[in-house]
Amino acid sequence: MTWITASLLMFFSSVIAYLFTRKATLNEISTEIINLATFFIPLLFYLPIAISNGVSLIISPFYLFLIFILAFFCSYITNVTSLKSIKYAPNPGYSLIISKSYVVFTVIIAVIFFNSPLTIKSIFAILIIIGFSALVVIGKTKPHKHSNPSWLLYAFISFFGWGMLSIGTKYLFGLGINIYQRLVYVAFFVSVFILIEMFFRKTKINNLTLSNIILLIVIGIFAATFNFFQMTAIDLAPNIGYVNAVNASSISLLTLFSAYFFKDDLSIKKFVGVLGVIGGLVLLLI
Repeated sequence: MTWITASLLMFFSSVIAYLFTRKATLNEISTEIINLATFFIPLLFYLPIAISNGVSLIISPFYLFLIFILAFFCSYITNVTSLKSIKYAPNPGYSLIISKSYVVFTVIIAVIFFNSPLTIKSIFAILIIIGFSALVVIGKTKPHKHSNPSWLLYAFISFFGWGMLSIGTKYLFGLGINIYQRLVYVAFFVSVFILIEMFFRKTKINNLTLSNIILLIVIGIFAATFNFFQMTAIDLAPNIGYVNAVNASSISLLTLFSAYFFKDDLSIKKFVGVLGVIGGLVLLLI
């Protein structure tokens, strides 16, 4: 499998997972339960696959500590700050465009620390993706009661958190940690963090309907494929920033599907943004 194939499978898995997540939120399933499904259900897939492939899950305490830190600060905490930034921003698009711009951060770090290649064409493609993404996610600003200046701080924390998650993963692979070890332990640690959060928030899970349970299972399945192909792409890509750019560009297809399935607004400006992002993605991959 090439990094491009893995990235495209990641791309489509991300879109499908998001669409079902959106449906879950419309069904008023709590964020904690959705997050738990996103991490715990994949764990149920990763474990048997790792065992069937003869992968040893025994690693040194130091490497386990590094994964724990990565899971807590760059996955769990970053997810929390991202949600807070979106909630408090005067326009959710402002938060998204800042946090998704972490692709630039990872591209530069990859060149400096991993001696990754970076072509002029790739730079141009990444800038196109980020620039046109702004047209997609930023809309008219409507003041709301939750608006708070702290959104900007949360957005930048998410920016560095997502970036360090990608960089930390690449670093772990360089140390000899394989994809399954990374997937299993991160999913396990984050699931524990979410369960602790649910305990203190007294989140109820006994009122879920059968249809909502099926919805959560589907979310978990596509979250599992997303993470697997993302890790595979990061491991194979010449520059991890390329993978992150593909990931960020998924917003274009999400916008189209959201307009179709959930009747979200699809203005001319957003449509131009979608076309621009797709153009940047094609330029990056050819």
